[in-house]
Amino acid sequence: MKKTKMLKKNYEFRNVLTKGKYYSGKNIEAFIKDNNKNCNFLGLAISVKTAKAVRRNKIKRLIRENYKILEPQIKNGKSIVFLWKKKADVKNATFDNIKSDMNSIFEKANMKNNEI
Repeated sequence: MKKTKMLKKNYEFRNVLTKGKYYSGKNIEAFIKDNNKNCNFLGLAISVKTAKAVRRNKIKRLIRENYKILEPQIKNGKSIVFLWKKKADVKNATFDNIKSDMNSIFEKANMKNNEI
């Protein structure tokens, strides 16, 4: 099992958001950038305007859980920041919707390993 580290600092997020490539799903957006390391870095940013704290934390938990499931299929050496779309309804934050969005984003970004 790979160990994914979290992005925590503001400059780390800013670096990925400004220099990374943008990919979009129905409910989530992703910025992906190479980091020249042997592990992935994951960042989550859900706007305060999206919902109150309980809903925002639920969205973060769902994204983290889906990422954990998809992690063995993803190539190493990337920094990934997931954002919840501002126009997407919070009621669409279900496990299956997020999983399908993440699958489509990783397909578009060509991040899936071909071995599995």
